[in-house]
Amino acid sequence: MKMLPSIIRLGLLVLSWLSFILYPKKSLQNYFPVSLFTSGLVLLFCSVSFRYKFWMVSGNIVKRFFNDLSFVFGPFFAGTLWIFHFTFGNFRRYVVVNSILNIVLSFLLNPLFQRYNLYKFVNFKAVYLFLTYIGYALLLYSYQLLISKQKKEA
Repeated sequence: MKMLPSIIRLGLLVLSWLSFILYPKKSLQNYFPVSLFTSGLVLLFCSVSFRYKFWMVSGNIVKRFFNDLSFVFGPFFAGTLWIFHFTFGNFRRYVVVNSILNIVLSFLLNPLFQRYNLYKFVNFKAVYLFLTYIGYALLLYSYQLLISKQKKEA
């Protein structure tokens, strides 16, 4: 069972990247910058979490680093691309989809990830996770609007 967290992390990463087989190239060109921005935000958040012990990952620094990267460049990166592909241009749909996915992550998947020892919350709660990612979603939509506006003007 000690290998299970690593298998889950690797699975999240691989499945996320396999989804790109079906992803349209035009959407990749449009939404790649916002997805990179998402990755940067989440990496920054992971750095802050280390300092303030929001959560703990058992194992050495390599396992902690791999844990963060498996989420950042797995579901968050791919998820951002897919969410923008299906919702950008309809803000209400974007907010609803993001809210649903953030509820699933914060209140359903998060307890499972903790149960299977991917990480453990220490100075953080599921509701904080939800609110953080809702805030990110609003910031990301604004960022994509700015990018789209600049492309139209060019």
